[in-house]
Amino acid sequence: MTSGSEGAQGAVVVVAGATSASGQAAVRALRSAGATAIAVGSNAERLAAAFGTPPAEANDGGVPQRVCDLADFGAVQALAAELGTTFGAVDGVFHLVGGWRGGGTLTEQSDEDWDILSRAAITTLRNTSRAFFDWLVASSRGRFAMVTSTTLDRPTAGIANYAAAKAAAEMWTRAMAQGFAAAQSARKEDPAPQASAAVVLAVKALLDDGMRAAHPERRFPGYTHVDELAARAVALFAEDAAGINGARLDLTA
Repeated sequence: MTSGSEGAQGAVVVVAGATSASGQAAVRALRSAGATAIAVGSNAERLAAAFGTPPAEANDGGVPQRVCDLADFGAVQALAAELGTTFGAVDGVFHLVGGWRGGGTLTEQSDEDWDILSRAAITTLRNTSRAFFDWLVASSRGRFAMVTSTTLDRPTAGIANYAAAKAAAEMWTRAMAQGFAAAQSARKEDPAPQASAAVVLAVKALLDDGMRAAHPERRFPGYTHVDELAARAVALFAEDAAGINGARLDLTA
């Protein structure tokens, strides 16, 4: 089977950080494309507020929801095992867990901010990528996507904590891409067509309708709307895995 031929139709995709504006946009886009989007967050009430009452059965038409502390590797391993068993496969993971802490000088970059940023940007990504790796390798269209910032191209002292955390997450994702290749097209014995891909999506900043409504006077130059981000992430399923594995795609252009 040629990678990318299936698109997102019928895919089972985990959206980590689903209650964020970008997470909600991703769930909408995936469902519109015919995929099963599993909304994962840290709070059941926020999940229900965003997506309605969770379905009683996997196939009853609602948005499946799971509460999980993604900073707890054991909990994420259990989540991956349960979802794979319940849905029969996991074809994608969109890592949309994030956060912003910045400002001040280099010496004012606090340990508190670093702990928060590294937990959100690095720890949760490491855990989800490791826990779901085998499921994504087993899929005929495995996709892992994370969001980074174009500010990493020219980091400033005031965002040193943020930039360092995002850079580490990017590097981990690139290493994951090599792992996909090693398990498939670059496998030493009996190589197979590349079917899985890990991709970094780069934005200057994200924009949603609430931000526009709150600041109608602003133009938000260079910002990427969460719907655009979601559409680009879903489109990864229709692209050749070998061509996008390890790519850093700039969504500000």
